Amino acid sequence: MIKLSRVLIAASAAALLATGCASGPEFKDVASSIPTIKESQGRIYFYRSNSLIGAALQPDINLNDQAVGKSKPGGFFYVDEPAGDYVVSTTTETKKTLSFKLEAGETKYVKTSVGLGLLVGRIIPSLESSEVANKDLEGLHYIGTPTTAASK
Repeated sequence: MIKLSRVLIAASAAALLATGCASGPEFKDVASSIPTIKESQGRIYFYRSNSLIGAALQPDINLNDQAVGKSKPGGFFYVDEPAGDYVVSTTTETKKTLSFKLEAGETKYVKTSVGLGLLVGRIIPSLESSEVANKDLEGLHYIGTPTTAASK
């Protein structure tokens, strides 16, 4: 009886955590419909691997202090922006930032990962190579929002 209760509690917890993960079409299903980048712009993909560790942490992802989406486990989205200097930031108990220059026609890949914090975990942005990112994107779900390029 106690063993069954533990199994039910574990299953309930897993189901609850899973509901926080990204849903939507997979990358492979939308990749061919993503438009080409305009000449004067670059593209920034944001993504997070699918893991239950830190799944409840889903802070906004800010680009130059403007929210462009959320860091959701198993999700990705992109924005097209003019060439220039950019700062990506996420905030939980502390603010984590990543700065880079985006050139016209260039694609950057920003991965957000869970890190340990004092009271709450941290979501840490990092740049990934296109080779690593393209492998990571397989199986992730599109979570585009009204602020992403797909809706412009």
